[in-house]
Amino acid sequence: QVQLEESGGGSVQAGGSLRLSCAASVSTYHTFCMGWFRQFPGKGQEGVATIYTPGGTIYYADSVKGRFTISQDLAKNTLYLQMNSLKPEDTAMYYCVTDPWADRKDCSRGGPLGHPFWGKGTQVTVSS
Repeated sequence: QVQLEESGGGSVQAGGSLRLSCAASVSTYHTFCMGWFRQFPGKGQEGVATIYTPGGTIYYADSVKGRFTISQDLAKNTLYLQMNSLKPEDTAMYYCVTDPWADRKDCSRGGPLGHPFWGKGTQVTVSS
């Protein structure tokens, strides 16, 4: 059973920064895709950033390129999302997601993932 627990969300003004963290129990898998997805109120989900292990292939949505950075500490089984220059349109619920069966191609596209495990989410609110 994979467990994911996000932290680090909150409220900031436009231009501010937040760092999300996700403690994950996926160390028993040798290959996996991990990432951050977000859901806007009343809308669908968007893949924000993903990273494939091993190799570290990374995907970013166009809307966050140059502002967000995904990283992971495999020793700590923790995934991070550094979010800089936040905009009001980044306001959403952010979810940590992993799929131990996703291949590198699907992961590098930002999803959709076939067998995802989701965390409970953390709210990010950016005010103008």
